[in-house]
Amino acid sequence: MGENQFSRELRLLAPSHFTYVFDNAIPAVSPCFTVLARHNQLSHPRIGITLAKKRIRKAHQRNRIKRLIRESFRHRAKILPGIDIVVVGKTGADALTNEEVFTALEKLWKKLEKRCISG
Repeated sequence: MGENQFSRELRLLAPSHFTYVFDNAIPAVSPCFTVLARHNQLSHPRIGITLAKKRIRKAHQRNRIKRLIRESFRHRAKILPGIDIVVVGKTGADALTNEEVFTALEKLWKKLEKRCISG
């Protein structure tokens, strides 16, 4: 269980962390998610998730999507460079199955990894 934990050090916690990413972000976009990233001074990636009530109405759907995003991130965290990531949910993300969410995020992680290494 130890290698795939989601500890505090892997999360963006303060509003200033989110603002830092939004100010000068490297984007990766899909129909249901926008993933923004920015290099950090750490040796590991960190993630923040924003799912607006306006976009995904029901709390249980927002919670399900958040769990899936965190799980997908946990599997990719060892591979990703030292970046801060904000995942923004769009309208329609709640209609995706769990497998579709994982597939969409996997494509975004790969796209982000390429852009962050080359950029």
